Amino acid sequence: MQAIEAIKLTRRFGSILAVNKVSLSVAEGEIFGFLGANGAGKSTTIRMLTGLLEPSEGDAIVGGYSIVKSPNKVKEHIGYMSQKFSLYEDLTIEENIKFFGGVYGLKTSELNARKESILKLVDIKYPQNIVTKILPVGIKQRLALGISLLHRPKIVFLDEPTSGTDPLSRRNFWEIIQSIANEGISTFVTTHYLEEAEYCNNIALIDKGKIIAIGNPQKLKKTIFSERPIFEIDVASIENVLLLLNQEKELGEFAIFGTKLHLYSQQKNANESTIVDYLLQKYRIQVQRIRKIQPTLEDVFIHYIESNNNGSN
Repeated sequence: MQAIEAIKLTRRFGSILAVNKVSLSVAEGEIFGFLGANGAGKSTTIRMLTGLLEPSEGDAIVGGYSIVKSPNKVKEHIGYMSQKFSLYEDLTIEENIKFFGGVYGLKTSELNARKESILKLVDIKYPQNIVTKILPVGIKQRLALGISLLHRPKIVFLDEPTSGTDPLSRRNFWEIIQSIANEGISTFVTTHYLEEAEYCNNIALIDKGKIIAIGNPQKLKKTIFSERPIFEIDVASIENVLLLLNQEKELGEFAIFGTKLHLYSQQKNANESTIVDYLLQKYRIQVQRIRKIQPTLEDVFIHYIESNNNGSN
């Protein structure tokens, strides 16, 4: 049985179509990444899947319960770490744990037994009488994750859990996610950090409320770029180059990556010298450096975003 099965989930806010027929499935014990830019529809989707927001159309089965017919049952059987609200900052660590333990209906003896193992799992070593608001952001996030696991849910939803944290804190957080997945807990996590998707078993890319790609991160990269090599190019003035290459179709597609250009070649056998000669002869662009590189998930995301935008025009 799938932990999560969404069928054409749709949500409208007036005339705005926020989520457009989203279908996906998450297996038991799987880490599923839901990726997209801010405003793409990630949080709206996760609020529907957790039973907090009724879909305009469609349905989802979460932990064996329909989000349309039994949203309260869904809430009882999941853990949820919200993007904007997960802790009471004026309460201490211990008070937060007691409060949410009560919300989850845990008896005092059961909560005490769970408390120490949860704090150990998320590596919280601060005294439990410290007020939460003075904790570093990364520690708060780990504590919020631990609290979402107090009642031993088999499915946990994490909405932008590492937002605002430093790279080391993000890596530590994902190590914890991996450890709970190893215990068979299914994790549905939204993020706009594309590098975090590498930790996921499967991912879905969402743009303008619509899923534009879904699958294993490595397979997505191989599927798209197996016949299309990628080249990283250094030139003197990247802005002027893009103006010239905006209509360029013979070589392939160009995109800015920091201070460099990425060329997604149309030709499987394209090579560096041919590209350098072409740019010099046609555009008088001198290439300072060029090299063939392996695709990243950012390359995948840009490819699908551009394809989606071109298809909608």
